[in-house]
Amino acid sequence: MSAYLTRIRLNPRSALVRRDLHDAAELHKTLMRLAPDNLSNARAQAGLLFRVDETDTGPFVLAQSRLAPHPDRLPPGYGHTQVRDLTPMLEALTPGMQVRYRIAANTCKQQRLTPEQAAQGRTRGKLKALTGEEALTWWHQRAEKAGLRLLTAQPTHLPTLRSRANPGMTHSINRFDGLATITDTQALTTALLTGIGKGRSYGAGLLSLAPAPRP
Repeated sequence: MSAYLTRIRLNPRSALVRRDLHDAAELHKTLMRLAPDNLSNARAQAGLLFRVDETDTGPFVLAQSRLAPHPDRLPPGYGHTQVRDLTPMLEALTPGMQVRYRIAANTCKQQRLTPEQAAQGRTRGKLKALTGEEALTWWHQRAEKAGLRLLTAQPTHLPTLRSRANPGMTHSINRFDGLATITDTQALTTALLTGIGKGRSYGAGLLSLAPAPRP
């Protein structure tokens, strides 16, 4: 299956960029412009996953899609774009290969439904944001299901993702960087294409891989 990665070096002078960096829902809408027109189910067919990464020279966005992107559809002056076909990378994955990884994930778990919540007609308990060792355990478990055996994992707590249109929508985000060994290429490919965890429409769950440094 094909996948494409669009790297956008954001223009800090753009009012739309400044808006999107403070509103995950608006950023998602902007990035959906990369998808072609006339899709029957644009969100599902495009398979958009994205992440904002900060660097010494400013923020940039990584936007992954299953369909070839159209960077010219982004707002004028939004940023400088580079597109990479990820298909060769996906086809080169093999068990035993060591890779570097990065993921900004919505680390949370569903709490048990209390009697009070059940009496109110709720069918699920509240989501609990995980931090510290709980978040690290969450990532180890998710990585194993995604076909990775973690060798190292460096956690970094990131600002909560929010939407101005829906103030109640928040996603607690932890980024994990490290080294891992591939154990299951099929599970890993699925995780790469579909993302991991909740909040994938708001900038969480994109797993990025790169070759591990040689000893």
